[in-house]
Amino acid sequence: MERVAIIGASMTQFGDRDSWILELLEEAGEKALDDANIDAAELDHLYVANMASGEFEGQTGIMNALAHDLGAVPAFTQRIDQTSSSGGAGTYAAWQSIASGASDLTMLVGGEKMTHRSTPEATDIIASLIHPAEYKHGLTLPSFAGLTARLYLESYDVPREALADVAVKNHKNGMDNSHAQFRKEVDKETVLSSPMVADPLRLYDFCPITDGSAALVFAPESVAEEYTDDYVTIAGIAGATDTHVVHEREDITTMGGVVESSRQAYDMADLEPDDVDFAELHDMFTILEVLQLEDLGFFEKGEGWRAARDGITTRDGELPINTSGGLKSKGHPLGASGVAQVYELYQQLIGEAGDRQVSGDIGLACNVGGFGNCVTTTILEGSQ
Repeated sequence: MERVAIIGASMTQFGDRDSWILELLEEAGEKALDDANIDAAELDHLYVANMASGEFEGQTGIMNALAHDLGAVPAFTQRIDQTSSSGGAGTYAAWQSIASGASDLTMLVGGEKMTHRSTPEATDIIASLIHPAEYKHGLTLPSFAGLTARLYLESYDVPREALADVAVKNHKNGMDNSHAQFRKEVDKETVLSSPMVADPLRLYDFCPITDGSAALVFAPESVAEEYTDDYVTIAGIAGATDTHVVHEREDITTMGGVVESSRQAYDMADLEPDDVDFAELHDMFTILEVLQLEDLGFFEKGEGWRAARDGITTRDGELPINTSGGLKSKGHPLGASGVAQVYELYQQLIGEAGDRQVSGDIGLACNVGGFGNCVTTTILEGSQ
C-alpha cells in the first residue's frame, strides 16, 4: 500500500475568537489549501472534525456549508465526531480515504467554537459524552481527572509537585507558539497555589475553554511529489476504545485505548517507542500527559511523572513532549485539537517550527476522547 502524505497544513489563532464555527473552519481550510498550493475544487473528500457545533451554536450540517463556502463542491463531505478525539479520528478517516484509493486529494478541517458559553454550560456539554450510568451521579471529566490523579499519586508514591512540572513545561513551550491561547510562563508555586478544581488538581492543571481550527491536506505520496518537496508521510495510525464506564476498568491509571492504538500504530510503522523523536500528547489535564507517557511505552508504569521533573520531556530534552505548548497552553477547541497536534508534528518535520524547532525524523500524536474512551495514535515521518 502506498504511503499517505500530508502536503499542506494550517492552524488559526486559538483562544477567545469573535468568529463563529463556519468562519473558523473556512479560515483554516483556506490557509491549508494555500499551503498545499491546490484549489478547493480539486478536493475529492472534505472531512470536518467537530464534537458539538449543534450543542454549542445550534449549527449542524457544517461540513456541507464549508464545502460551499470554500468552493469544494461536489466533494464528498462528512463530519467526524469522536468527542475530544474528533481531530484524531478525522485524521484516521482522511488517511483511510487516501489509502483506500477512493481519493487523491482529501482535506480535514477541525474546529470548535466554545468561549461564548459559560464555564458551567461548556463543562456540561462536554460531560454529555460520559456514560449515563456515571453522568447521573454528577461526574464530569474534571472529576475523573481528580480521582485518577489521587490514585496515581498514592499508588506510586508520587510528589504532588510532579504534576505541576508538566504545567510549567508546557506553558514555557507555549511562549514560542504564536497561535497559542496562553503565551505566558508559570512557576511551580503559581500552579500549586491556584484554586482547587478537583482535588488534588488545581486550576493550572487544566486546559482552557477555547475557540479555534486547524486543517490538513492529504494525498498519496506519488501525488504529493507533484505538488511539493516539503511533505510528511503517515508511517502508522490506529484507533482504539476502552470501557465507556470508567469504573469498570481494571486500573483507571492505565488508558487501554492508548495502549492498543499505539501498539497497532507502532506495528504498522515497524517502529518502537524508542524510535520516536518527539510527541504531542493530549494534556487536557496534567495527569493525562503522565499516563500517556507510560501507556505509549516511553516510560515504565509509575515512572512517567519523572519525565518533566528530570527535564527529559523539555524542548531540549531526550524526548520533547508538547513543543506546541500542548492543550494546556495552546488551548483545546475540541474538534481542532487532534488536527493541531498533527500540524505541530508537520511543522517540526519540515523544519518550519521556528523558535520551537527540535531535531528528529519521527513524531507521534496521541489524541484522547473523553477520559480514554476512544483514542487515535498517529506516527509521522519526514520525507527527507
